[in-house]
Amino acid sequence: MDDYHLKSFRTSSKPDGEDVHRSYVDEDDNLVRMGKKPVLKRNFGFMAILGFSCTILVTWEGSLVLFLEGFSNGGPAGVVYSYIYVWIGTFATFATLSELASMAPTSGGQYHWTSMLAPRSSYKFYSFLAGWLTFLGWQANVASGSYLSGTMVQGLATLCNPNYVPTPWQSTLTIWAVIAFAVFINVAASGLLPKFEGLILILHVLGFFAILIPLVHLSDHNPAEFVFTTFLNEGKFQTQGLSFMVGMVGNMFAFMGADAAFHMAEEIRNASTLVPRSIMISIALNGSLGFAMIMAALFSLGDLDAVLATPTGYPFMEIFHQATKSIAGSAVMASIVVILAISATVGGVATCSRMIFAFARDQGMPGWSILKRACALIPNTRVDSRTSIPVFAVMLATGIGCLLALVVIGSSTVFNDVVSLSVSSLFSSYLLCASLLLWRRCTGGIKNISEISVSDTVLNVPGAPLVWGPFRIPGIWGIISNVVAIIYLTIGVFFSLWPASLEVTASTMNYSVVGTGGVIILSILYYILYAKGRYNGPIMEVVRD
Repeated sequence: MDDYHLKSFRTSSKPDGEDVHRSYVDEDDNLVRMGKKPVLKRNFGFMAILGFSCTILVTWEGSLVLFLEGFSNGGPAGVVYSYIYVWIGTFATFATLSELASMAPTSGGQYHWTSMLAPRSSYKFYSFLAGWLTFLGWQANVASGSYLSGTMVQGLATLCNPNYVPTPWQSTLTIWAVIAFAVFINVAASGLLPKFEGLILILHVLGFFAILIPLVHLSDHNPAEFVFTTFLNEGKFQTQGLSFMVGMVGNMFAFMGADAAFHMAEEIRNASTLVPRSIMISIALNGSLGFAMIMAALFSLGDLDAVLATPTGYPFMEIFHQATKSIAGSAVMASIVVILAISATVGGVATCSRMIFAFARDQGMPGWSILKRACALIPNTRVDSRTSIPVFAVMLATGIGCLLALVVIGSSTVFNDVVSLSVSSLFSSYLLCASLLLWRRCTGGIKNISEISVSDTVLNVPGAPLVWGPFRIPGIWGIISNVVAIIYLTIGVFFSLWPASLEVTASTMNYSVVGTGGVIILSILYYILYAKGRYNGPIMEVVRD
C-alpha cells in the first residue's frame, strides 16, 4: 500500500525545548493522521472515562452475581485463587492492549490494530475476523448484561415476596426494560452520559462500602481454613484442577468490559494518554474492590445449602439475608448491585454501538451501505447532527439484544451461555492483537516517533510506519507482559467453551462453542465469498496528495 500524505494536518504548538518529533498534537489531528475524519464530539475527560471504565467492569458486583459459577467448580478456595490469577492475567492483557490504544486510539479498536500489525499479505483477513469477534463479544455483552440485570430484578422481587414465582416471559420483559433504559441514556439523554458515568462511579465506590460494612459486621464468620483450603468439584470432573479451570470463567466475566474505553476513544479528550491511564487505574481499583468483596462474601457464608438453593437464583442475595437477618436490609443491599448492573448495561450499549459505527464506516458490516444511508444525517458521516452519536448503531445493538431476549422464553439455558460467548469472542480478539504485537515488537517493527522523519506521514495504518504512543511498557518487560497475556487469553478461550458439568445434557451443554465457532466459520465464508474483494481494512477517509 502506498504511503499517504495529508493535505491538511494541524500540529499544535510544541512545548519549549521539545523537538518537532515530540510535538504535542490535538487528538483530532491524531485521528486524521490515521486517515479518519473526526465526527464525534470529545465529551469525555479523565474522570468521566474512568467512571465509564470502572462502572462497565463492575468487578465487585460481577463477582457476587456470578458467585455460583466459581463456587460450584472450585469452591471457596477456587474462587479466591482463580480471582488472583484472573486479576494478574487481566493486568497483562490490558497493559498490552493499552499500548495499542495509545498508538491508534480509534473506535475500531481490535480490528484496526490487527490490520496495522498483521503481515501485508493477510492484514485484511485478520482485521475482518477481529472485527467480527469484537462485534459478537460486545453484542453478547449487551445481551448478557441486560439478562443478568433483568433476572436480578426478578430475584429481588422473590426475596421480598417468597410467593412470587418468576416466569420466562416476565424475564424477557424485564430485559427489555433494562435495554429501554440504556437506550434512553444513550440517545434521549446522550449529553448527560459522561455525567451519568461519573455519578455511577461515586455509587460504585460508596455502594461497595454500603454492602461490605454490614456484611462483615453482622454476619457470623467462617474460619480461614474453610476459605483458603476448601475446594469443590460439583461438575464431577476427573480432577480438581480441571474443575478449578472451568469455574474460573465466572471471574473472567467479572473483569470483562475493560476495552470499552478503546471503542469510545474518538469521544475522549487526549485519548492516547487518558485511555490507557483510565483502563489501568480501573483494573487496579476494581480488582481491589472485587477481591475484598469476594473475601467478605466467603467469610460471611452461612448455611451453604440455603445459599446454593436460594429461590432468587442469585446466592449473594441469600448471603446478604443470612448476614442481616432482615429482608428489608438485604433487599437494600441487593438493590445497589442491581442498579450498578443496569448502569453497566448503559455502557455496554454505548460501546457496542461505537463498534458497529466504526465497522460499518470501514465497510466490514453486512449491509454497510444501508447502515451508512440510514445514519447519514450529516453528509459523509454516520452520526446524528443533534446529538453527535451514532443513533442508528445504538438502535441496531439494542434491537438485536431485544430479539435475543426472546430466547429466554424457550430456553434460559441457551441464554445463560451468552456469558461464556462474550468471554470466548472478546478474548479471541484480544489474543489476535497480543500475538501480532509480540511479533512486531520482537522483530523491531515499531519505532519511536523521533525516528520518523516526515511529520505529515500517515501512521499506524496498514502499509504505514508503526509508531509507539505515549503509553508503552519498555524493553523486556513489554515482552513479558505480552507473553503472559497470550498465555492467559489462550487458557481463557479454551475453558470458556467447556460445560459446567462433565456429564453433558441439553441443560448443561455450553452452547457458546456453537456461537463462537459459528460466527468464525460464517465470517470466514462471508469474507471468501463476498468481502475479500471489497473489504480493505480501515478506510482512508482523508484525501491523498
